[in-house]
Amino acid sequence: MKELLNEILMEDKTLIHFPFGNGFFDIYKSVVLSWVIIGFVFIFILIMTSNLKVHNISKRQAAVEAFVLWIRGAVKGMLGEEGERYVDYIATVLIFIACSNMVGLLGLTPPTMDLTVTIALSVMSIVLVEAAGLRKKGPKKWLKGFAEPMAVITPMNVLELIIRPLSLCMRLFGNILGATVIMELIKFVVPVIFPALLSLYFDIFDGCIQAYVFAFLTSLYIKEAVE
Repeated sequence: MKELLNEILMEDKTLIHFPFGNGFFDIYKSVVLSWVIIGFVFIFILIMTSNLKVHNISKRQAAVEAFVLWIRGAVKGMLGEEGERYVDYIATVLIFIACSNMVGLLGLTPPTMDLTVTIALSVMSIVLVEAAGLRKKGPKKWLKGFAEPMAVITPMNVLELIIRPLSLCMRLFGNILGATVIMELIKFVVPVIFPALLSLYFDIFDGCIQAYVFAFLTSLYIKEAVE
């Protein structure tokens, strides 16, 4: 049992080794899989958005337009009017994380089970949050915001710059890791139909929920920064 857990926990750190460069060119599998997911989504979008029309649209175009309006509307509802310019970024992150979480259906290790991936996503989000606040308030008012509502809590407000990305990172990483560990343990005990049913929950439902939570918290931080 201990060996199984160690294998699960270390799987996301597996490198793709190249026979040259003495390890300098080795790359994490999670990074490669992330680019594969991005490429797949990009190609899928190109296919679904080809030959668009203004009149007499096809069912495919109608479905695409309905999905785009739905996801942009959902994200805009989280961001509010002031954060409308960031809708497309949040929607993109939401789709990427959801797709990454669901690759477990194909027997692959989700990229979001790698801390390097979740850290990168979290840092990108927090940089956007602070950039949004800086753009809205200006440098002087943005800096002054760290001393609100009183100067004595300035260290806490500064510390929050570290706590927020850490919270986003560990929440996503922990939930995906926990779901993967549970699935592997269930497969070890009951290696038949039951794991397949649970996979639908952990890989699809829970994967989408975690993507939504990440997008929701990022939207909440942006909304606070620009109001």
